[in-house]
Amino acid sequence: MRASSSPARSARTLLSGLLMALMAIGALVTTTAPAQADTTVCEQFGSTTIQGRYVVQNNRWGTSATQCVSATSTGFKVIQADGSVPTNGAPKSYPSVFDGCHYTNCSPGTSLPAQLSTISSAPSSISYSYAAGAGAVYDAAYDIWLDPTPRTDGVNKTEIMIWFNKVGTIQPVGSQVGTVTVGGRSWQLWSGNNGGNDVLSFVAPSAIDSWTFDVMDFVRATVARGLAQNNWYLTSVQAGFEPWVGGAGLAVNSFSSTVNTGGSTPGPGTPAACKVAYATTVWTGGFTANVTVTNTGSTAVDNWKLGFTLPSGQNVTSAWNATVSPTSGAVTASPVAHNAQIAAGGSQTFGFQGTYSGTFASPGAFTLNGATCTAA
Repeated sequence: MRASSSPARSARTLLSGLLMALMAIGALVTTTAPAQADTTVCEQFGSTTIQGRYVVQNNRWGTSATQCVSATSTGFKVIQADGSVPTNGAPKSYPSVFDGCHYTNCSPGTSLPAQLSTISSAPSSISYSYAAGAGAVYDAAYDIWLDPTPRTDGVNKTEIMIWFNKVGTIQPVGSQVGTVTVGGRSWQLWSGNNGGNDVLSFVAPSAIDSWTFDVMDFVRATVARGLAQNNWYLTSVQAGFEPWVGGAGLAVNSFSSTVNTGGSTPGPGTPAACKVAYATTVWTGGFTANVTVTNTGSTAVDNWKLGFTLPSGQNVTSAWNATVSPTSGAVTASPVAHNAQIAAGGSQTFGFQGTYSGTFASPGAFTLNGATCTAA
């Protein structure tokens, strides 16, 4: 909920305006090329725009203590963050920069909300600075919002959080449900509900200062766990900090977000929109797998990604007709240039060679762009 503006104080405002005008005249006399100052935002839900396309928001929703952010040309810095809240509860704020819509505040020219089935990729990049004072408790996180409708007002149904860093005795909503690999990195996976929406959190085991990645990798992982569907909408991509104690000095040095639409992914209809045949040749310590992915849906699948988990002890050593990354655990097979589309009713085949230890087993489940496949 947004706070209303403060009451007008006409006499004080007039005097203040006159003084500011005189100061501005003095500045013009004493310097010929003044530098453009950063924009400071201290209002509880105040915001400003940067780069002509993103919104920087103060978003001090959990405390009455003062918080101010300074919006730079490429990001923002928390310059004042008074007070604290208990570390076993919710944070005091989420100063952040975003692409999309947040409580009816939409960034200029955004393509969001966009239906997940139309998004081929959503590349984003971030550079963080963690120069908070001693005793600060916070996380640095992306906040990615999904909803069954293209809503631009209020909280969405599912929230994806990507924790790049955490300092202090804090944890995400819910409990840890495993460890996953997304975007070529390993993450602790937490799942829960905060009373208003589902939350799926990916927590880095050590601090990440900067990264360029595809937001859709995390969206597809969320769809695969049943916390969203391909006919839902991506409404915003946000990056910032959740402070519990202090926070002054934290900064987003740079941020970018692009949502590429026009792709097609299989829907969650019944029967499943895909089926997978997984044929293996196994010898002592090694194996090959030939995988055929069939699109059983009514529309083509562009830029397909097949997700599956290799059993413990298995590692990929080489692949053909696809790239398989990472080499163990939860992996994703992505197409090469000549087989990037699977026509409706059509199929694509790829393979890989690997090693294993212990007893050999095949993966138990597959997802195509987030939709669960049946076994052929």
